[in-house]
Amino acid sequence: QVQLVESGGGLVQAGGSLELSCAASGRNFSNYNMGWFRQAPGKEREFVATINWNGGARYYAASVKGRFTISRDNAKNTEYLQMTSLKPEDTAVYYCAADTSKILTPALTANQWEYDYWGQGTQVTVSS
Repeated sequence: QVQLVESGGGLVQAGGSLELSCAASGRNFSNYNMGWFRQAPGKEREFVATINWNGGARYYAASVKGRFTISRDNAKNTEYLQMTSLKPEDTAVYYCAADTSKILTPALTANQWEYDYWGQGTQVTVSS
């Protein structure tokens, strides 16, 4: 029903910037709240950011607030994560996710179990 493909990961120096993209399939992308999560080796997957169906509401993890910006372009079926002031601690595999259970609502969640579609992940490595 929904396929998500992340791109834009890579190697960047601390203090640098990187933008991740998540291309979604289907014509109902604009109905779904979307999110970004990340997981570093040996660590639990953690919430990064989420955005509601029309982009009018956003929520960020405290660790990235002020540095990362989540956005979406419904005309392009794409979600973005603009990352600035990157730190080595940001090194992780970043996953795009869709919450299809909350259609056309601004309600957001940081709970990974409420997202039912996931991309394959894209690696972000921040060197010191």
